[in-house]
Amino acid sequence: MQEVLSLFKALSDETRLRVLKLLERGELCVCDIVAALDTVQPKVSFHLASLKAAGLITDRRQGKWTYYRIVEGDLYRRFLVLSALEKIDGTSVEPDQKRLREFLDGKPRQYSIREEPARPACGRSDADDRGVCPGSRPGRRKHV
Repeated sequence: MQEVLSLFKALSDETRLRVLKLLERGELCVCDIVAALDTVQPKVSFHLASLKAAGLITDRRQGKWTYYRIVEGDLYRRFLVLSALEKIDGTSVEPDQKRLREFLDGKPRQYSIREEPARPACGRSDADDRGVCPGSRPGRRKHV
């Protein structure tokens, strides 16, 4: 029973649904999600942790960066996520998707994470030791 409660609690938050809607198209780095939601990294990390604890998303680490995607193996969880995402009106997440596109378009194409694993996920070669992109506002677009 606790497992089912955890699933529905995770799906009952607007921010978490926005995150899932972004992940619907594939794997994203924390910095991508932060940029898309236009919020601070700790808040995004909190919601990602809730979704992960519920078993709705999974992560992988690549150096300093953490990438998230929707769980594919568990059919029950996958069905719940897809059902919830199907009911979300596209216009309600349009601003998030627009910010994500703009952020991803700003990444140099030659720095694909698959080709250059040592580069930060934002594609910037000049991120400092702490994973902060130069020119970002304090507390924003920090890589985890």
